[in-house]
Amino acid sequence: MNERQKDRPWLMRTYAGHSTAEASNELYRRNLAKGQTGLSVAFDLPTQTGYDPDHILARGEVGRVGVPVSHLGDMRRLFQGIPLEQMNTSMTINATAMWLLALYQVVAEEQGADTAKLQGTTQNDIVKEYLSRGTHVFPPVPSLRLTTDMITYTVNRIPKWNPINICSYHLQEAGATPVQEIAYAMSTAIAVLDAVRDSGQVPEEKFGDVVARISFFVNAGVRFIEEMCKMRAFGRIWDRVTRERYGITNEKQRRFRYGVQVNSLGLTEAQPENNVQRIVLEMLAVTLSKDARARAVQLPAWNEALGLPRPWDQQWSLRIQQVLAHESDLLEYEDIFAGSHVVEAKVDALVEESLAEIDRIQQMGGAMAAVESGYLKSELVSSHAARRARIEGGEEKIVGVNIYESTEPNPLTSDLDGAIMTVDPENEARVVAALHEWRDNRDEARASEALAALKKAAAGTENMMEATVECARAGVTTGEWSWALRDVFGEFRAPTGVSSAPVAVAAEPGSTLALVRVKVTRTAADLGVGRLRLLVGKPGLDGHSNGAEQIAVRARDAGFEVVYQGIRLTPEQITDAALAEDVHCVGLSILSGSHAELVPDVLRRLREAGAPDIPVIAGGIIPPADATALIEAGVAAVFTPKDFGITEIIGRIVDEIRKANKLDPLEVPA
Repeated sequence: MNERQKDRPWLMRTYAGHSTAEASNELYRRNLAKGQTGLSVAFDLPTQTGYDPDHILARGEVGRVGVPVSHLGDMRRLFQGIPLEQMNTSMTINATAMWLLALYQVVAEEQGADTAKLQGTTQNDIVKEYLSRGTHVFPPVPSLRLTTDMITYTVNRIPKWNPINICSYHLQEAGATPVQEIAYAMSTAIAVLDAVRDSGQVPEEKFGDVVARISFFVNAGVRFIEEMCKMRAFGRIWDRVTRERYGITNEKQRRFRYGVQVNSLGLTEAQPENNVQRIVLEMLAVTLSKDARARAVQLPAWNEALGLPRPWDQQWSLRIQQVLAHESDLLEYEDIFAGSHVVEAKVDALVEESLAEIDRIQQMGGAMAAVESGYLKSELVSSHAARRARIEGGEEKIVGVNIYESTEPNPLTSDLDGAIMTVDPENEARVVAALHEWRDNRDEARASEALAALKKAAAGTENMMEATVECARAGVTTGEWSWALRDVFGEFRAPTGVSSAPVAVAAEPGSTLALVRVKVTRTAADLGVGRLRLLVGKPGLDGHSNGAEQIAVRARDAGFEVVYQGIRLTPEQITDAALAEDVHCVGLSILSGSHAELVPDVLRRLREAGAPDIPVIAGGIIPPADATALIEAGVAAVFTPKDFGITEIIGRIVDEIRKANKLDPLEVPA
């Protein structure tokens, strides 16, 4: 048999980072030694949202979902012993992307690297933060300016760097259909490219270089054919937009360049071993087709619905990629789907529908206007509600969740607390102490001067990147950089999309929702109030609001008056709102791991305020031991991803309200 010439494999990454810069550096070096070919840095939520570890909103969040990087010293330790000139580094960072790139550049310079040779990507897509992920800081217009300044700086100074990943990944997790995923991502790209063009910072003859550095970060779900066709549609539309709207004639500059993280929120807590085959199917959707193959792939671990994966779990996901790339014959052939009438018909349909939605958004004034009006968020909340209704109704089947639920004992989860990695609760105090030591030992005058120059640049029209790089060199911290810009730009609270979301589940006679509505109405009457009131709260910095929004929408449809103020609230603010609105229940949603600290704080504040009888419900990725501890602390009920029936959850909330108010249980089967 003749040896075929194999294509070069995609970049293989593992999304990683936790606890401290030192611990994450050790993890990175171990992963590289195992054959990983690129780094993908996960930052903790304070770093992503521009807070130092000693800020009140950072409490319980430091080092939980990523590595804390507060200043240049942390970035040095994060990449110690890793030659950045030889590395391809992806950084999942958005609102503070300019700041993290500045730190990365300075560390590379300290290593003696030629910054013109640095390769990697900063995610830097703020639009999807307003819609789904929730780590935005500034309003849309100044956020777009930060992105524009960073793109123009890298094109001129770090030409191999991808300054933005237009990120549709989180849109799918927030409920986006393939058409919405394509249309919203492309609308974001148009807004960014228009802003760069109109800024006047890049000569017309170099605009092709800007287009060539735009990359995309895409989600691959389990619907294999649809996802593969989606990537082909993405490529066709990008080629058309860059050619027709921006006049790019160079085919290489028009190439659709994308990386993939396959669907994490589609992984299940129930029968989590099934997640392995889900991950493989999702990876195949973005690797099998040569004409639409991802340039970089990172896979989640089988146990991400349970908690933080261990190094061994991450290794398993890396090995999945390596087996496909090195043992199979995938890379030896041309595109195996070329000429398929099934594929062509599906791609044509996706292209047509996506272009229609892009046109609709452009008629509204573009992506930023559609964010500010609430249109995009409302559409996503509605799509997600419809999908949840299909799952609950059994129309959309998930093995181990709503079909084939019986199972043998699982050896992988026989020790649930050992099946995930936990962050030392004392870690936060050590990180805060190190931050204070850094501040005490820096040149305070230089740091102050650098911050003053940054604020001057922000208040004017000059590019902010140079001032940001000087802040990095001067020892400024993440929170200080961010607050300097907050002083100039202000902050932004994105629309929640809850109030405008349509009813997703009809309360037809005899349906589960109809029975729950009876319970809600009777309980309100028993308490002598017009309607039951539920406060849905997102304490801390966790911006994954999809679950909270779906609970809020369904509770509204069940007859509750719902108080939902969005993300990023302190326990004090949540308690004050609960008392001011005289609610009958408080529901707290946390996926970041900070539940162990923030939920008991809300309980304590309610007791101190004289409202100990208001039941508190907690939901999120909460390990069994933590769930037990929360119940012992006084939480009425804990819900995790295995509790997929939202209507049933609302029914349980009514039960807890009755119990807290010493009302007899209702004999209504819901």
